[in-house]
Amino acid sequence: MRLFEFWASHRDELMRLAGEHVVLVATSTIVAIAIGLPVGIFAARRPRAGRPIVALANIVQTIPSLALLGFLIPLPFVGLGTRAALVALILYALLPIVRTTAAGLTSVDPVLREAGVALGMTARQLLRLVELPLALPSIVAGIRVAAVVGVGTATIAAAIGAGGLGEYIFRGLSMVDPTVILAGAIPAAALALGVDAALSAVERRLKPGGRSKSRRSVALAGAALAVAAVLALAAVTWVRAGGRTVVRVGSKNFTEQLVLGEIVAGALERWGGVTVERRLNLGGTFICDRAVRAGEIDVYVEYTGTALTAIFKDEVSGASQDGDRQPPRSVSRQVYGRVRDRYASAGLTLGAPLGFDNTFAILIRGTDARRLGLKTIEDATRHAPGWRAGFGYEFLERADGYAGLARTYSLRFAERPRVMDLALMYRALADGQVDLIAGDATSGLITALDLFMLEDNREYFPPYEAAPVMRAASLLAHPGIADALARLSGRITVADMRSMNHAVDAGRRDPAAVARDFLARLR
Repeated sequence: MRLFEFWASHRDELMRLAGEHVVLVATSTIVAIAIGLPVGIFAARRPRAGRPIVALANIVQTIPSLALLGFLIPLPFVGLGTRAALVALILYALLPIVRTTAAGLTSVDPVLREAGVALGMTARQLLRLVELPLALPSIVAGIRVAAVVGVGTATIAAAIGAGGLGEYIFRGLSMVDPTVILAGAIPAAALALGVDAALSAVERRLKPGGRSKSRRSVALAGAALAVAAVLALAAVTWVRAGGRTVVRVGSKNFTEQLVLGEIVAGALERWGGVTVERRLNLGGTFICDRAVRAGEIDVYVEYTGTALTAIFKDEVSGASQDGDRQPPRSVSRQVYGRVRDRYASAGLTLGAPLGFDNTFAILIRGTDARRLGLKTIEDATRHAPGWRAGFGYEFLERADGYAGLARTYSLRFAERPRVMDLALMYRALADGQVDLIAGDATSGLITALDLFMLEDNREYFPPYEAAPVMRAASLLAHPGIADALARLSGRITVADMRSMNHAVDAGRRDPAAVARDFLARLR
């Protein structure tokens, strides 16, 4: 019942994402056919030269989809978003089309070829009038496999901001919400079944004993595929159109960032006089940073300490030579100023802080903290050799992450820390799968799951003030962006953020609805 309610309340968004999904699959399949058919014909005509081509297509097929997208993003003229997704889908679709085209042509009875030659047919006429019609069932089977696999693979495209039904799947994973996952997975599965059934019907008609062996069926199937792509593209364009400038808002892939992305998007729509395209749930820090630098998005929310240490590879100089620490507010201003200047040199603008500091939270179970009397990270070091730790991908690699924390506190664990998705770590800790994690200080799950945040008594972590990062070119072109985001400056407290995160993570509310409620309270 909740699933149907979700679909009903997100009807327009569902149509847009489904349209984007169809466009990705139809476009990539059509391009793959245009490339794969000639390559398959060449492989059938020149088997020795064709073998390396088929082998290369085989190699591409073995590369995991997320890894392939990661390889494509840095390439010139590809970047983040739709182009990278289309290139990946085309590469994955080539192998079945090339292989079945070559197999279909080589399976043609030599007697029929000889008969055609005896009738005076040229090589081109023989291919067009004899070989291709006979190989069509095999070719359509390859197209069918490519299209169905493309529907499933296209869900991964949401991880790099290419849209599609995968947005619901990734959003649900970040929120650990099965309803949202199913909201994307079921339409994607239905689309795959529909594509499979349609192309299977065409394939049956083309086989010996089918009702029609003419090329009319293939032409109709190709036309239907093209029309579907055009209609879906038109639908997506219609949904996005609004007669005003489009500003693209991005976010990382965890609950707080989804909420902040919706708040920024809502503020721009209310007060900025622009139409917003949401490209949320893009991935980690480095993907968002690359996206805003490349112009794939215009604004996203970053944290000052993250930008300083992870993006700019700088250090926080919070201590003087004699070891005395500067006042926390002084360090925050210092870090903000340095990050703002570094962004400015890259053509980016760091907006005013939103009002809260989301530092890393070293968390243990509340029951353990009370039983052992633990309050600080230093207190926990005595027990850590018997504990298992779980950390996110970025935390293990970042300059302000695990390696520095372990050195600062001489932390040692029973085994190598487990690498876990941020959204899943809190429940893994609560369920006893791990004993210590690095989460977010503003997470609503800290209270909901009775977790305890250990004090960073050696002040290892720098300030992590949330602030919007904007492209300077976008601000110049659309002054309303700065005016709208200025209204958010200092308006989101730690308590506000924790409450909103709790509403999404524990209350299963939609991030967009939570953001709308918050904006409605602002004056």
